[in-house]
Parts: sequence; C-alpha cells; structure tokens
Amino acid sequence: MSVALVAVLLLPALGAAVLALFPARKDQAARVTGTIFAAATLIPIVVLPFARDDAWTSYSANPPAVRPWAELDHPWVPALRLDFHLGVDGVSYPLIALTGLLTLLCCGYTMRKVPAGGTGRTLVALLLVLETGILGTFLALDLLLFFLFFEVVLLPMYAVIAGWGGDDRRRAARKFVLYTLFGSVLLLLGVVLVAVTAGTGDIVQLTGGTGLSRSVQYGAFALFAIAFAVKAPLWPLHTWLPDAHTQAPTVGSVMLAGVLLKMGTYGLIRIGVGVTPLGAGWAAPVLGVLAVAAVLAGALICLRQTELKRLIAYSSVGHMGFVLLGIATLTATGLQAALLGNVAHGLITGLLFFLAGAIKDRAHTGELAELGGLRESAPRLAGLFGFAAIASLGLPGLAGFWGEAFAVVAAVERGGGLWVTLAVLAAIGGALTAAYFLRLLRKLTHGPARGSVSPEITGTEWLAWSPLAALTLAVGVAPVLVLAATSAPVRALTEALR
Repeated sequence: MSVALVAVLLLPALGAAVLALFPARKDQAARVTGTIFAAATLIPIVVLPFARDDAWTSYSANPPAVRPWAELDHPWVPALRLDFHLGVDGVSYPLIALTGLLTLLCCGYTMRKVPAGGTGRTLVALLLVLETGILGTFLALDLLLFFLFFEVVLLPMYAVIAGWGGDDRRRAARKFVLYTLFGSVLLLLGVVLVAVTAGTGDIVQLTGGTGLSRSVQYGAFALFAIAFAVKAPLWPLHTWLPDAHTQAPTVGSVMLAGVLLKMGTYGLIRIGVGVTPLGAGWAAPVLGVLAVAAVLAGALICLRQTELKRLIAYSSVGHMGFVLLGIATLTATGLQAALLGNVAHGLITGLLFFLAGAIKDRAHTGELAELGGLRESAPRLAGLFGFAAIASLGLPGLAGFWGEAFAVVAAVERGGGLWVTLAVLAAIGGALTAAYFLRLLRKLTHGPARGSVSPEITGTEWLAWSPLAALTLAVGVAPVLVLAATSAPVRALTEALR
C-alpha cells in the first residue's frame, strides 16, 4: 500500500508537470489531460481503504501511538532526524477522498468554461498542484513534512484568485497570502518547539504528548491553535475569507471552501489535540467560547448580506464554528461530529459555490437585489440550489445535520455550566442559520423574475453537481459512511487524552 500512498501524491504533481509542456494552442487538450490525471488520482485513493485493519488502528500502551492503515516511512534528512513519513487512517481518509473528488469535478468543470484571466491549461495545472499540497497535508506524519505541504497550497491558491478572479481579485489574493503567512510563521514556531524538545518530528511517536512537558504543550498548542484558526478560518481571524471567496473563480471557491479550510481543523485535531493534549485541555474553554462566537457572528452577518457568494462565504464561518465546538469538547462524540462536519461542509458548500457561480455567470451579477424569481425562469437550477441550501441549514436526513447536531450534544455531554450554555447558544446559532438560508431562498427563488437567467443546465454542470448532491443525501441518510472509518482512531485519541 506504500505504492498507493506515493501514487496519490505523484499523479497530480506529474499531471501539472505534463500540462506545463503543452503548447498554448492546445488548451482544450491540456484541460482534458489534466482531468484524466485528476481521475487517475482517485484510483489509489479508492484502493487505500483495502489496507484497513481496525484491530491495528489503536494506541499502544506505552507510548501511545496511532497506527495508520497504510504507511511509508523513509529517512529524509538523517542529520536532522527528519523522515519522509506518510500514512492514512480514519481521521484523514474522508478528507483525502473529498479532495480527490472535488479536484476532479473542478478540473472537469473547466471543460465547460474557463474564466477570463488566463488559459485553461494553467488553471488546471494549478488545481493539480493545489491537490498535491492538500493531499500531502492530510497524509503527512512528520511535523516538518506537514508544514511543507501546508505551505505548498499558498502560491497556487494565490495564483488562482489573482489570475482568474473578479475585479478586486489582486487585493483579495494579497489579503489571503498575508493572513496565511502570519499563520504559517506561528505553525513553524510550534513545529520547531515540539521537534527540538522531543527530539523527533514523528507525529505517530508524539501523539499523546510523548516527550513534551506541560509548559511546552501549552506554548505549542497556543501557536498551533492560532495558526490553524487562520486557515480554517475561525472567528475573529476570518476576515480574509469573504473577500477571497467573492473574488475567486467558481473552481477556486469550491476548492477553498471544500478542502482548504479543512486543513486548519484537521491540523487542530491531528497535531493540536493529538500531539499537545495537555495544551488542548487547558485551552478547551476558550476554544469553545470562540467557536460559539463564530456560529453566532457568522449567522448574524449572513442575515445582513446582499451578495450571493459573500453570504455563502460567511456561512462557512458559522459552520466551521460548529466543527471547532466539537473539537473543543475533547470527547469522542465531539471529535466525530467535527470530522463528519468537515466532510458535510465540503460537499454542501462545494455544491453551493458551483451553483452560485452558475447563477452569476448567467445573470452577470451576484447582488440579491438584482436576482429573483429563479424558480420561474430556471426551475431546475432553483431546485438544486434549494436542495443545497436546506442541506446547509441542517435539515435532518441531509449531511449538514449530523455534525452540527452532535457538536451541540457533545457540549452537553461535557457538562458544567459553561458547556451547557455554549450548547444552548450554538443551538440558537443553528436556528439563525435556518433563518438566513430561508431569507436567501425567498430573495433568490421567489418573487418576480429579475434579469435574464438561462434555464438550461449543461451536461458538464450535471456531471460536476450530481456527485455532490448524491453524496449529501447519502451521508445524511447513512452517516456511518464517514463514522465507520473515524470511530477507532477517535476512540484511541480520546483514550490518550485521559
């Protein structure tokens, strides 16, 4: 299975290199080739679960260490005791699969239309580089390797926003870079602090806080928490997100919301909670308060938004607040809710941004005051958007419900006045989420038709949107599709926290 791990990283990187060799006049052929490489990357991703052995996915008694399904561990820089260590388990696999799927859909979506600003060949190549960095982040089991893959994502995402975005794209791209670099500096400091103190950067060996004193864990977790909060992003470090989403092209928004944000919450679980558990326990009440503040602030801001993509972007702040609340409880229920919420948000918000991009392309505006009557002018588009919206507001039976509902349950389970209060406030935030999505649907799909919106949905659009809609329903009806993979590593992680 080590071959599959290498293939997961090698195929998109090779695809980007191949596209660089295509002449500009063969732009269509280059986009087709890039989409083929994105599809090929899904093959080793699908193979990885066949290495799964639940009995092997556990923590040993002394010291505690997670056991991945598949693993590759080779010396990288022996003088510095750095290893090229990759692995996959139930915590990372759902996000790896989500990354592979969304990249394929985004590459395929460029077959329909390439946004103004550059060639389709370059855009697809950047998407493949982006995929390589994201997958590497989810696969890395060495702290420095994790940091390097974490940084690989920065430049291609900047180029996608600055090259193919809206009128104010360069300012939004610069803001994205500045915030991300700030988080990266703190992440590097935390990585160096842990690696120097423990004498290793191996995440497997470090899980459970092995070799780290209480004070080191406190300091390292503070650095990690702020760094990952920027990437997630979590309130109050979220202000780069609405600008980036509003200005990014459709495929950029889908990748940004679908998987880039998950790098922050995944890192908080894998490294923040896993490597520095004492620090996580110390900061848990603060994280819980910030999480609920994000839920309420995101919902209240969305109630005032007048632009379609900006509203969806701010909704992500609230949804990721529920994910952080689950993590902050440090319970098995909360961590599973966070992991399920990550996947659900990627599916639903990815679909929402695809649909928002299609509406803006047709109507040439995203202003809600200039949109309306979509159910009369484009009923199929209105129906799909309505489905995605009610999934995002947490309707039972759809994917958005489980993660947010059980994050609240986990806070109640944690007990105590603070956590019960946070649970109640988060539930109120959930009600406000329903309010702003219903307001959005009233403005967008009801009332008299405004502007000209083509009712036709192309075959490429159906191919890009259908898998996300189907998986939103499937995960909503059978959340065990995600929870089956996460239960063993989450149980082991919470045992190490005790």
